[in-house]
Amino acid sequence: MKHSIKVNGNQATVFLADKLYVRDASLLRDDVLEIIDRGVTNIRIDLSGLSYIDSSGLGTLVTINKRTKEKNGRLVLRGAQGLPFELIKRTRLDRVFSIED
Repeated sequence: MKHSIKVNGNQATVFLADKLYVRDASLLRDDVLEIIDRGVTNIRIDLSGLSYIDSSGLGTLVTINKRTKEKNGRLVLRGAQGLPFELIKRTRLDRVFSIED
């Protein structure tokens, strides 16, 4: 998985590409939690380039969502499609996350 983070003030956009597996999920979690702890609490994660996500990746998104809420921020998932979107719906995480097209 490849990811990049663009920070602008109190907001950050995380771009994900390829597949999100357990090893990559921990790297992503560490990177995003670090910026949240620095005060960037409004996070948008762009999933439009993601073709697969496993349970570790979903768990990472849940952790990021929890941390943003603890810091009075917000996580928004954007561009989810295909298998990642189906897994989010099947696990009913679409009821937990804010999701944009």
